[in-house]
Amino acid sequence: MTDLQTILIFCGSAIVAGVYSYNKWHEYKARKSVERAFSNAHDDVLMTPAPAAPGAETQQQLERQEPVLVARGAEAPSPHVAGDGAANAIERDPTDSAPPDTHEFDALTTAAVRELPVDELIDCAIALEMESPLRGEKILPALQSLRHVGNKSIHYIGLRLEGEWEPVTHGNIYTELQAGVQIANRSSALNEIEYSELVMRLRQIADGLGAELDVPDMGEVMSAAKALYQFVSEHDAQLGVNIHSNGAPWAINTLLTALERQGFDLRPDGRFVMQDGDGGVLFSLSTNVTLAAETTSHLTLLLDVPCVAPLRDGFGAMVACAKSLVKRLDGTIVDDSNQALSDAALGEISGQVDAFYDDMQAVDIPAGATRALRLFS
Repeated sequence: MTDLQTILIFCGSAIVAGVYSYNKWHEYKARKSVERAFSNAHDDVLMTPAPAAPGAETQQQLERQEPVLVARGAEAPSPHVAGDGAANAIERDPTDSAPPDTHEFDALTTAAVRELPVDELIDCAIALEMESPLRGEKILPALQSLRHVGNKSIHYIGLRLEGEWEPVTHGNIYTELQAGVQIANRSSALNEIEYSELVMRLRQIADGLGAELDVPDMGEVMSAAKALYQFVSEHDAQLGVNIHSNGAPWAINTLLTALERQGFDLRPDGRFVMQDGDGGVLFSLSTNVTLAAETTSHLTLLLDVPCVAPLRDGFGAMVACAKSLVKRLDGTIVDDSNQALSDAALGEISGQVDAFYDDMQAVDIPAGATRALRLFS
């Protein structure tokens, strides 16, 4: 081996070692930022029984209500997610844990009207800096070609000449764009392959618009996506109340009539849903049999907890509906083991639901709001 070969091998090894160290350093920084955001972990309120009230059921009776709750995870850390290319910790006054009153709800509703489709809390924003201003009608055809990557939605906003950000529309002129990809949802976190595909396709769009792409660091985005997905997984709770026939199974035709009178809407996919009055779903009902079945002896009402705003009292409405159906159909409210659920047990579960809502409000992802609906869709 010549001296030249030895020198080249040495230089190559040094370069590889330097790149490896640089990448590890960035990984360490991203990991530490996420760990800081998760340092205040607390119990999952829907999986932790509340203190027993006077006159509550015995421990054996309380244990029987556990099967009606479907939830994942036991701790609920605050998410740390990417926006504008950087991770942002969620901060909130720790003493402010009460659910919003009516005035707060009105404020949230008003704010929702002004919400931009690119949300720095749950999206990774990628800037497209244009060489010259463009009209919306010139931009929109290019943006319409990229609305999803994997199962993650992509939204766009534009900076108008007047200096305001808004969804890109016809007739307005924009000097800068932002593409926001949702970094987590109910099924998964944004991964490296999806992010790479997004960047590649955005570069093609940017080239066509005469724009430069400002791409956030992949390592930071992936860390933020995993952190947000952990939060979603630990707050993905569905709460069920079962009704069991006290006698013979119910005929499906008779049951359909009773459910229609109760206010349920039969969807094309076979689901029965109770609407919330604004086009959303308050809770749903399953007959636990196929559409071809003639009878059933078991019904399940299901509340998708993070998707229903606290002021709608989804659990209270679901229990009231169950009690009405019990009288109409001659049934009993039971848990997943077919053990009767008393009013005391249902009241304790209601308290846990309230605590769960406080938990989501504390990290600025209130149940039923736009952020929650996007994350838990």
